[in-house]
Formats: sequence, C-alpha cells, structure tokens
Amino acid sequence: MSAATVIADDAEAIAVAAELAADFRKDAAERDAQRRLPHAEVERLSTSGLLAVTVPAEFGGADVRTDTLAEIFRLLAAADASLAQIPQSHFVYVGVLRRQGTHEQQEFFFGEVLRGKRFGNAQSEAGTKHVQDIRTRLTRRPDGSYLLDGVKNYSTGALFADWIPVLTRADDDALHVAYVPRDAPGLTVVDDWDGMGQRTTASGTVRLESVPVPAHRVLPHHLTFQSPQLHGALAQLLHAAIDAGIASGALAEAVEFVRTKSRPWFESVDEGHETAAEDPLLIQRFGELAIRVRAADALLAAAARSVDAARADVTDDSAAEASIAVAAAKVTAAEAAVEVASALFEVSGTRSALDSLGLHRHWRDARTHTLHDPARWKVQHIGRYVLNGTRPPRHGLL
Repeated sequence: MSAATVIADDAEAIAVAAELAADFRKDAAERDAQRRLPHAEVERLSTSGLLAVTVPAEFGGADVRTDTLAEIFRLLAAADASLAQIPQSHFVYVGVLRRQGTHEQQEFFFGEVLRGKRFGNAQSEAGTKHVQDIRTRLTRRPDGSYLLDGVKNYSTGALFADWIPVLTRADDDALHVAYVPRDAPGLTVVDDWDGMGQRTTASGTVRLESVPVPAHRVLPHHLTFQSPQLHGALAQLLHAAIDAGIASGALAEAVEFVRTKSRPWFESVDEGHETAAEDPLLIQRFGELAIRVRAADALLAAAARSVDAARADVTDDSAAEASIAVAAAKVTAAEAAVEVASALFEVSGTRSALDSLGLHRHWRDARTHTLHDPARWKVQHIGRYVLNGTRPPRHGLL
C-alpha cells in the first residue's frame, strides 16, 4: 500500500471525492457488467486520505463536518453505488471507536486509519429471528482474552478490509464489537455475494471459528445505546447519501442519453420539435425528476446539519431531532433513487434498455440498496414524533 495522504479540511475532502468520483464513473458500467471487484479503486480511496476524514483532530485527522461526509458519499454513489457502499461500515466503526474506545484503542486504530487501513464489517446474520438477533459469541478465556465464533452475512467491505469489526454478544449477552485482523487465524471471508444490484461490493460471508481476540481489541458497544446517541443517525445518513447519489447519477445519465442518443417521437416532430430534448412532455418529466433529486439532496444536507448540531450537545431531544431528520432524508432519497433510476428508461426510450449500455445498473443498485432498513418504519417514527412527541428508539437503525 502506498502512503496515505492526510486530508487537511472539509474543502479538500470534497475536492478529492469529486476527482475520484469522476474517475470511478468511467468504468463503473464495465465493473458492474463483469463483476470486476474494485480492488484498485478501493486502494485509491485509502491512499487519497478520504477514509480518514472523520478521525478526530487530536489524533491528526481532519474531523470533517457531517454534511461534508454525506457529500463525499453522495458524489461517490452518483458515480458508482457499489464503491460508495464499501466504506459505509468503515466510517460507522470509526464512529464506534470515537464513542466507546479507550484512549489507547483510539490512538492505535486512528493511527491505522490515517495510514490508509480499512475497516470492513461483520454485522448481519442470515436465518435468525430478526436483524438484531445476533448469535455470534465472544467467549472469555482464563487469561482474559476471547474466542470469537459465528457466521456473518452481507459483510460489505470485508474482502477489502485490513480490520473487520465483528458485532457479537459476550457471555452476559451484552453487545460488543471485536476488531479482528483480516488475516486472523480462524477467520474466512467468502466472496459469495450474488445480489442483482451493487454487484461489486463483495458483500459476502464471514466465518469465525475460534478466532482469538485480545481483550484490548474489544469495545462495549452496548453502552452506546444506554444514553442519547448518534450512532444510528450517522449510519443511516450515509445510506441516505448513497440513495441520493444513485438518484443524481441516474438523472445525469438520462440527461446525457436524451441529449445525444434519443430520437424525438414523431408526433413531437410534427409539432415542430426537432430533437428529443425539445419534446415538451419530456421536459415536463425531467422537471419532475429534477425536483425529486433536489428534494433528496436538500433533506440530506439538512439532516447532516442536524447531526452536527446534536454532536455539539447530545441530549435526548437533540439526538431525537437528528434521528428524525435523517429518517426523513432516508425515506425521500430512497424513493427518489428508485423512481429516477426507473424513469431513466421511460424518458430515454427503447435503446436505453440495451444490456450492453449498462444503464440498468442504476435501478438495480437503487432497488438493492434501498432494502436496507425498511422505510415504512421510518415513516412510522416520524409520524409518532410529529403527532405525539414520541422520541425514536435507541436501537441504532434510526
């Protein structure tokens, strides 16, 4: 790995993200079609310094604002939603270290991140009763260290990771996170992800068989939810940014296609419109789609500001307001991603459906990614908050 750049501030972070997104966009359709895993592109993310932008200033990081982080993800997702998804858990687990890590743990892991090291994730488990039914177990040994056993699914980023944070329960059933090296004995990452969308996230299986974990690599994640927290708000905000990016990317592709490739409908020509871009019905539809994208972007930015405001003074009320703002952004961005990615074909015409063009990746990515955390429950929490003043629960998914 080449030495990682240390990004200085928010402006530099956004400029770097924009430059990388422009490059990543060029081969995104080809990577998707061939399911060519983006090892080189992920390496560029590391060496660019983007993966370290939330490291606290006291440890040498830029500690960028939340709206900057959201914009980084939106830019990357507009270019390639799979690439944007890969570091989502990385930033979530940097956040876990900020909240629950000891100074020694923070000093070590933030140093790793500043050097370009990557966190993956091993959270979800298939076949359990529900998403929070975590059966992976951390068993204490006589010397105070642990053994880790379990099977994780949808482990986005694990294949590219240097460290894999594992969500697990200890002997007392309390939730912990164990930070495990990718090459730890007993840990196997299986590239068996076969989703119709986000094909190159390598969101496969992680198997853990008596994996040794020193005590100083384990964090008490259960403590996060015993007081007002922004863990869930940040994680969900990054998901919302990915959805907003997909919508923006799909709209940009539709605009380019209609301007350069679409033929006007013959009835439009009969009315004096020589190009598809002059068709008043298409103009109307593009206006509607642009409004959807602008609404998603605006709510994303507002939610990020709400998270930053709450970070300055985390209380039950400020955390609740941030979570509700993020929920509204996530619902809106998810709807925009699916609608715009589908409407791309409606406005572009028959040729846009050619498999060789790869335009369908936007819809497949949108349809796959928006399955994270059902929007219907977010709408419920928003309604309860607005109507009855009921704060959303502290379960990490809001």
